[in-house]
Amino acid sequence: MMVDHTKFDTLLSVLNDYVAELRRLAAIAPHVLLGDPDKVASAKYHFVVAIECCLDLAGHVIASEKYRTPADSADAFTVLVERGVCPADLEESLRAMARFRNRLVHVYWQVDDSLVVEYLRGHLADFDRYATALARLL
Repeated sequence: MMVDHTKFDTLLSVLNDYVAELRRLAAIAPHVLLGDPDKVASAKYHFVVAIECCLDLAGHVIASEKYRTPADSADAFTVLVERGVCPADLEESLRAMARFRNRLVHVYWQVDDSLVVEYLRGHLADFDRYATALARLL
């Protein structure tokens, strides 16, 4: 494998840090979280950065290994599944994650805050599974 181990390790570390912050926010009761615009904004930002780390990791692996060029950000995760880097049962969750990030960044005024709570409650393990799959590359 030709990945830059320092960059790869740094991105995984940053991902773990942001997911830890998301876990801290996930521990807050939904009604309390939704009642605090600063906490909701913090969760949104941490999601954007954590997902961006995932996309950066995917891009780094794809470029290093000369895999096919993804059609869009969500397709980067499909490439990793096609190449056996990530488990197939994680593909749709990862693709949804990329779409969620796009919504948070590009149509932020349309994001229902309850969706943020849903992601906090039900999708943080996806980050762990992704990081574990990528760590196996090294």
